[in-house]
Amino acid sequence: MPTDLLDTPWKISNNLVRLLQWPLIRIFFLCHGIKVRQGWRIFGFPLIQKHRKSKMDLGPGLQLRSSLSSNPVGANHPVILSTLQAGAVLKIGENFGMTGGNIIAGNQITIGDNVAIGGNSLISDTDFHPVNHYERGLNPQGGQTAPVVIEDNVFIGTNCLILKGVTIGKGSVIGAGSVVTRNIPAGVIAAGNPAKVIKSIHQDES
Repeated sequence: MPTDLLDTPWKISNNLVRLLQWPLIRIFFLCHGIKVRQGWRIFGFPLIQKHRKSKMDLGPGLQLRSSLSSNPVGANHPVILSTLQAGAVLKIGENFGMTGGNIIAGNQITIGDNVAIGGNSLISDTDFHPVNHYERGLNPQGGQTAPVVIEDNVFIGTNCLILKGVTIGKGSVIGAGSVVTRNIPAGVIAAGNPAKVIKSIHQDES
């Protein structure tokens, strides 16, 4: 057995549980109409809320960590993947990873390849409820929606909020605890509430 595994016994137990649960988790996804792809590593059962007339397309190499012990950050709750209404689309590319947290699509959320989401972050393309109290009384679920796009190789830190209508450019990093309310260009570090560009990753490396 590799030495690093002997030095980190919790990884052994996490993977044993993952392998034992895999047949049930596979059936769980298939029952929700979600195709199971190669290389998935699912730790604990996520929560799937999929409208029957919506689409969830999750790419190969998916890693979802819903169990408390599967990441030192600690999942506050299972990963929640949700499509709220007919026609909603959640599309995730290859090698996506997330611990706890929520992805909620009322319209469309598109996530590229090799994207990592820190523990307990939330991505939503909807306001859920109208801002105006009169409209909220007439239609409590009638909040505005706008597509969210997260491009390839993005890293989002723990406890972030990614809100409607936002595009995060390729290779960018969002600092922990940030609230992203506007587009973030490619190749930068952004942080804060609301998130603002701090510096270019390319300039920092040069």
